[in-house]
Amino acid sequence: MQQESRILKEGFLVKRGHVVHNWKARWFVLQANELLYYKLEGGRRKDSCKKGKILLDGCTITCPCLEYEIRPLVIKLKTKTCTEYFLEACSREERDAWAADITEAIQALGPEQTCQKELPTKHSFKMPANINLNHIVDKMHDSSSGIKPVANMEQGSTYKDSFTGSSLVDWLVSWNFATTRFEAVTLASMLMEENFIKPIGVRSSEAIRNGDLAEQFLDDSTALYSFAESYKKKGSFKEEIQLNIVEMSGTIVKQGYLAKQGHKRKNWKVRRFILRADPAFLHYYDPTKDETRPVGGFSLRGCLISALEDNGVPYGVKGNVQGNLFKIITQKDIHYYIQASSKAERAEWIEAIKRLT
Repeated sequence: MQQESRILKEGFLVKRGHVVHNWKARWFVLQANELLYYKLEGGRRKDSCKKGKILLDGCTITCPCLEYEIRPLVIKLKTKTCTEYFLEACSREERDAWAADITEAIQALGPEQTCQKELPTKHSFKMPANINLNHIVDKMHDSSSGIKPVANMEQGSTYKDSFTGSSLVDWLVSWNFATTRFEAVTLASMLMEENFIKPIGVRSSEAIRNGDLAEQFLDDSTALYSFAESYKKKGSFKEEIQLNIVEMSGTIVKQGYLAKQGHKRKNWKVRRFILRADPAFLHYYDPTKDETRPVGGFSLRGCLISALEDNGVPYGVKGNVQGNLFKIITQKDIHYYIQASSKAERAEWIEAIKRLT
């Protein structure tokens, strides 16, 4: 194995987007000369899900980064072309560990290079700060003026309720959501990134493997797309989490990023888990949003916790999972399936939770 491909560190971090400045959980892999990041798909990190890379040669690091008051655990990386990356860890200890390992990798590559201004390309496009993707999707679903999904064929297969890439680009330009076709392609890529639309068929599915955002969506009459199932229409049911002051008052024993399987759609989401004692509760938060309110949690009293086998997909688990699974069964017989980033981390979580059950 070459030195450049040896993994120095890996795990979850939350990254700020370049175009739309939202925050997304990504799986990061630190190598000798670059930091790769992947999207978790179906509970597993695959090479086809690689979203990008940060070249470390000439990179500078800022830790702690004070540019986000409500996100004190952010690390900033600036490449030699002055591209800035903001990465958030789950705790100060984890933040400092990542910063130390990245700094060591940068220093091993040689002296710091002068920061050069990145020249704009003919395709450069910055998304307006006030863009509202939810508003665009609502407009796309409008019965009179929105996108009309129809049956399309590709390579002998019929795809119902689909639309072509070029028709979506036409629609975005016609409704002044973008002024050029390139801007519309970038905007459509963001709609796909946010899981409002999804690629279907061979051509569009192959395109998303490209790490360049501008080439993930195809402005083509043979590339097919459809609305994603995750789109929530107005009036849909939204679970309200009732917070109890007592259960949130316990001492924090352990915290970290873990992947959790949803109860309804069975999809996998990265969550920030916080384990509290006296009283013993396990809460989980959406790390891409305001973390002052958990999206779920439960008492550990009477819970059963166990590691799951890594050879194959256990019963009750959906998706091509990475492994390092464990299961928690609450007193109310609710089953939680959770993935750690390593066997060692899984063992640490199981041991910490067992002490409180």
